[in-house]
Amino acid sequence: MQIVGNIIWFIFGGFELGLLWWLIGCICYISIIGIPWGKASFVMGKFAFFPFGNEAISRKMLTGERDIGTGTAGIIGNLIWLLFGGLLLALGHLLAALLCSITVIGIPFGLQHLKLAKIALSPIGKTIVPKATAITAKSAKIE
Repeated sequence: MQIVGNIIWFIFGGFELGLLWWLIGCICYISIIGIPWGKASFVMGKFAFFPFGNEAISRKMLTGERDIGTGTAGIIGNLIWLLFGGLLLALGHLLAALLCSITVIGIPFGLQHLKLAKIALSPIGKTIVPKATAITAKSAKIE
C-alpha cells in the first residue's frame, strides 16, 4: 500500500516540494558554510519525494549518542535554518496540506504534508529511517 501511496504522492505534489527542498539544498551548497544545511535539505528532500513507509527521527534517538547536529550546535543550526529556508518550506507544505485535505481521499496526503512542515522547521539532527526502525528506536528509548 505504501508503494501506491508514494506513487500518488509523487505525482500530485511530492515531486514539486521535493524539488523545492533540493533547490534550497543547492543554494546552501553554494557557500561552504551552508553545506550542513544543504546536506540536511537533500536528505529531507528525498523523504519529501517518497514519505510513506518512512519516518524522520532524531539521530540521537536512533544511535543513542549525541553528535554535532543533535547538541547545541544543532539547535543553533535549526534556528539559522528556520530564518533562511525553513519557513518557506513549512509554508509550502502547509498550503499543500490544506489543498490535499479538501477531499476525503486527500486527507492522508495532507497529514504527510503536515509532518513535513514540522520537519521543515528543524531538519538538523534528524535522519530518515523505515517506520519499523523508528518504532524500534522509540521503544528502546522508552525502556
